Parts: sequence; C-alpha cells; structure tokens
Amino acid sequence: MIQIGYSRHSDARQAVLDGIRPLLDHRPSLVLAFCGGKLDPDTVLSTLRRELGEVPVVGGAAAGGIARRGFGYSGLELVLIGFSGDVTPTALVQDMLSGEISAGAALGAQVAAVASEGAAVLLLFDSVASRMPLRLHPASHIAEGFHRGLGSRSVTLFGGGLLTDMNLSDSWVFDGAALRRHTAVALVFPPGIAVETAILHGCRPISTFMEITRIDGAEVYELDGQPALGVIERMLGLRLGEAQGQELSLLATLGQKQGDPFAPYDENCYVNRLILRASPDTGSVTLFEPDFFPGAKVQIMARDNALMLDSARNGVAAMNRMMQGRDNLLALYIDCAGRASARSGALTEEAEVVLNGLTDSVPFAGFYSGVEVAPFQGYSLPLDWTGVLAVLRRQDR
Repeated sequence: MIQIGYSRHSDARQAVLDGIRPLLDHRPSLVLAFCGGKLDPDTVLSTLRRELGEVPVVGGAAAGGIARRGFGYSGLELVLIGFSGDVTPTALVQDMLSGEISAGAALGAQVAAVASEGAAVLLLFDSVASRMPLRLHPASHIAEGFHRGLGSRSVTLFGGGLLTDMNLSDSWVFDGAALRRHTAVALVFPPGIAVETAILHGCRPISTFMEITRIDGAEVYELDGQPALGVIERMLGLRLGEAQGQELSLLATLGQKQGDPFAPYDENCYVNRLILRASPDTGSVTLFEPDFFPGAKVQIMARDNALMLDSARNGVAAMNRMMQGRDNLLALYIDCAGRASARSGALTEEAEVVLNGLTDSVPFAGFYSGVEVAPFQGYSLPLDWTGVLAVLRRQDR
C-alpha cells in the first residue's frame, strides 16, 4: 500500500503532525519524505520517529512540494509517501566523498546485488557539493558511474537532485536513519513493479548548430572559436547585466540534439543543459553538467513557457492513456525548480497543469528538484529544465 501526506507549516513539528495523518491508518514500513528548505530537518526526522517508531525515512530537501492537497515552493512544504507491504522498496546508501563517478559505481554495484532484472530504481542525491564557490554534484557523473557499477544488470533508473531552495543554497539527504550530505540513495522496488516515465520539456532552438571548440569540465569557453558568452548574448539580442548567471539561467540553455541532426524539430530529441553562471572576464559560461565535450554540436535553446505548458498537457494525456486498465500504484512528479512560475515567469503554474490533468485514480506526489534523471533513448541520464512524471505500477500479468 502507498499513502500520501502533504502539509505546509512554518513549524516543522506541526508540519509533520499535519502531514502524517493519512499514513497512520496503515503504518508504513518505509517513508519517503521531501522537506522544504525552511523546515528544520532534524525536527522533521525526530517527529516522524516519535509518531511512527523506527521506520526508515529516506528522501531529503526539496525546493518545494506537490500533492493533490496543494503545492508550493515557499520552503515550508512537506510531502510524505508511506510504503507498506509488497510495494516497499529497499534503500541503499552511498556517500560521494570519493568522487561522483566512483560513488555512482559503488551504488550501482549495490543495486546490481539486490535488484531483479528490469527493476524500477529511484535515485536521489543532494545537489550542492559546496556553497563558496558554488559547485554541484554532477548528476551526469553519478549516472555514468551507476551504469558502470550495474554491469550486465538492467534496471529502469529515474530520480532527481535535492535542493533546499531555488537559489541552490544547500542540500541534504535522509539516508533512512539520519541526515547526511554528499550522499546518494537508491530505492530499489521489488520484482513485479515497473515504472513508466514521461519527460516534459519546454525549450526551442534559436540558433544553428555550433561546435564547442573549447571547454573545461562544465565551463564552455568557445563556440565556433568565439567567446561563448558573447555568442549567446548576440543570439539572445541583449546585453546582460551584473547578475549574468541568474539571467542566463532564466533565458536559455545549450541543447544537444540526439539522432539525426537534420530531422524535423522534436523536443524529445534534445538534452538541454542549464547555465549555472557566466563569466564576463573569461567570456565563458558554466553549465549544470560537465558532460559536453570539445567538438560537440550544440544549439542555443530558448526557454519557452507556452511550449512548456503544452508539453505538460501532452505528456500527462499520454500518461493517462498508458495507465488505463493497469494496476497503478503511485505517480511521482520530479519537477525542475526553474519551471515554477516564480522562476520561469509563466502565468500558469506548470505543476498545476500536471495536477489538474492527471487522472485522480492514482496516488500522486512530487517535489521541485535541481536536476531530473530519466530513461532517454534507452539510457538513463540527467536532464535540465524538464519535468519527469513517473508512474509505478504492477507489471501486467
């Protein structure tokens, strides 16, 4: 059985007491908790323990929460998902202090040891590696290592990076027993439970293909032999002010088209990378992920709110059709925090489009994330400025 609790309160203890009520009828054997960054996590954890006993609590910080009872990103939201019986996942934990690739490989090896073939696996990790200077735990490195560690085992990996707020101030993880940082958690669902995912996009190309001619990790210095920041500014038709990283992150991404570059535009063929910051001194831009490389062909992509909302409507409609006649257990929405209207400027909240469109026959919960992970053309990888709608269901017999 899966039960959903949601609350919004400035007092962490009261937030738990309000949100936990739906979970008390059938005591869960594991709780997945997404906790707004303004709530004290130690109080949340201790109150959950006091009310439920020594039940494992996994999850962590979230820039906001989403449920049928409400949604928001004030930092005071709390989403609780209780699992009991034969749908309870196994929680595996791995610290990332040795590096994201090696940590991903170690976690993948743990998963391979317990997962059935094709198992659904939810990956959660804290996104912020350091605050000054700001550095993120690259999801692309975690995913790369994870697939290495899996070896020949095949699983369906989905998930997201955890944040306390939209400003990338901090992040932390509940590992089942305590609060930790620099940690990744994998929830491995039992045999017989499958997951279907829909990726909701919202960017369109505004440039021709350009070659990355100089890059170091996540920092792109040159596009077609010219300073990357100047190229992007010219394409956008504006001159950026002092807060260049923040402005660029709201306006554009760099996108890499997968498959035939000359095929008609299809949003589902692009992997987009958000811009974390820009440096006028070097003419460079730093991306959220370090997985682009010299020689990669990319396009400047404009964030399009109308396209984002259309993608949400279409993706939810497709998921509703998929769920018909099946034993659906949980719909989990992993929503990039940048898609919230406070960041995107959209007049309609994209999460509300998902809430209103999704059939009410399935339990639903979600959180605002820093990065999203989902199967993309046969391989799970991190995505930026997307919403990942994942539906857990019992496999068809």
